[in-house]
Amino acid sequence: MLTLDEYLDEAGRAHGHMCAGQVLGVRMAMAGCREIGIDDPKAQRKSIIAFVEIDRCAADAVSVVTGCRLGKRALKYFDYGKLAATLYNTKTGEAVRIAAKDSSREKARDMYPELPKKEQQLKAYKELPDEELFTLERVKIKIPPEDEPGPPKTRVICEGCGEAVNDKREVVRNGKSLCRACANGAYYEKLDR
Repeated sequence: MLTLDEYLDEAGRAHGHMCAGQVLGVRMAMAGCREIGIDDPKAQRKSIIAFVEIDRCAADAVSVVTGCRLGKRALKYFDYGKLAATLYNTKTGEAVRIAAKDSSREKARDMYPELPKKEQQLKAYKELPDEELFTLERVKIKIPPEDEPGPPKTRVICEGCGEAVNDKREVVRNGKSLCRACANGAYYEKLDR
């Protein structure tokens, strides 16, 4: 495993800036990897699936440390709004969920009262021990075949728009297979040309 500073350099470049969320994400991923027996995440990247619960800076940092990517289906996003991640070792079945403690903000303030809040957190989060930054719990992960890394397991054509839908993401309504956008409404609105 690289050092904290090496991962922070890499995370800052990948994300575009360094912030407290990047530090927490890097530290979270490093701790998680250690807990599930991954000592070289880049070399063992095919043995890791990472689940992130927020779409903020820490998620990018978790991806940098673990090598897990959304496009490889090894990074899973659950929109819980929590600064938390679960790391899963596909070879051993071990999994650990790590969540940032809100109390670490107060500890950062106490450690560096003379600094602005962002600088307090950036500095303190590099120094505080894992147990003061995170809660850590062993968990069990069950990944259905359609969510596993690798090529699509199933593919159907939406009877509404005609687009292909992979991996059981279709909705069956009144006997018709529909994509989620046709079944439930899309995040986009089509414009006339």
